[in-house]
Amino acid sequence: MQSSSGERHTSLRSLFATANNQRHKLDSIPDSSSAAYQESLRSASTAFHECRQLIDRLAIFSPNETEDDISSGDLQYLLIDHFLGELILKDCITDRKTVLQQARAAYERYLKLLDQYDMLSKIDSNLYQRYLSERDDFSLLSTSDPTARRNTKVTRYKQEQELKLKLEYLARVPLALQNDDAASREIYLAELQLCTHNTFHALDIINQELKIIALMPLASPAPQPEELAKDYRQRNGIPKDDFSDRLDPPISQLLGNGKAGSLLSKDGKPLRPFTLLDSRQRVQDGVFKQDHALPTMTMDEYLEEEKRRGGIIDGGGGQQDRTQPVDEDNLEKADMETMKAREWDKYVEANPKGSGNTLNRG
Repeated sequence: MQSSSGERHTSLRSLFATANNQRHKLDSIPDSSSAAYQESLRSASTAFHECRQLIDRLAIFSPNETEDDISSGDLQYLLIDHFLGELILKDCITDRKTVLQQARAAYERYLKLLDQYDMLSKIDSNLYQRYLSERDDFSLLSTSDPTARRNTKVTRYKQEQELKLKLEYLARVPLALQNDDAASREIYLAELQLCTHNTFHALDIINQELKIIALMPLASPAPQPEELAKDYRQRNGIPKDDFSDRLDPPISQLLGNGKAGSLLSKDGKPLRPFTLLDSRQRVQDGVFKQDHALPTMTMDEYLEEEKRRGGIIDGGGGQQDRTQPVDEDNLEKADMETMKAREWDKYVEANPKGSGNTLNRG
């Protein structure tokens, strides 16, 4: 009997190691939505579920025990539900609300087991009691005061970094010390503290996401395949015999197969509105015409129309303001222009550029 129990413990140890290796392999797959990632995810989740079932059959954990009653090698099995919660949240195929509810149930089993062995710290124990009292509204940042919320975030971040550093330090312990029961027990306890810290954070995120999903409108049910296979005319109550692919239905169909009556009465009065066309050839010519509006006048006609409307100015416009060239033979006019240019040169020399700007100088 003892040999059979020892074989089961060996099987559990190897199964847990396999599941843990599959969990770590997910980090090497970059695309979490790929088929390979989801397949590896299902394999790891299945392995951890088998570990849980084997633990239940072996009755490794009992409500009558304490932390000291758990062997150092069995402490790692307390993390199974936490790892299951992490894996379930990465599922991109199942309905998101179902995924969140399953992950929350796994995290709750993990916290319940630690609380049963009184392995939660004082801070985590208070958080767990608060979670039990306000399960659907649980939040790590329970206050609306921005300063208190910021202090809570900073405190939890520092706690997380300290736990990670402690775990990294213990993981660097030489192999000779890792084989020591006390050293390995300390490593497992440090990992449990870090996972507990992450569990409360995950429960907070899950509650926030569930509230967002609750506010989303319900999606309309997808049509059944047999409904999609039905003909459009059948779904809209259109008889198949009255259907025609012609774009220009015959006059009999326009008249409703005689049900609508004739266009004119016996006295020649119109009974229904209709349009008279002067020529059938005119209708045929308009079938294959361009779909855009063609020009109705030439450029010359357009310019004449613009000139008539006053849109074009005759007579040169601003050309009248241009300076006329000086006649070189008119000496008097040439002297006046020369004197004017000299006066301008003197003015420019006496008033250099920027000399009048005396207020805005630095």
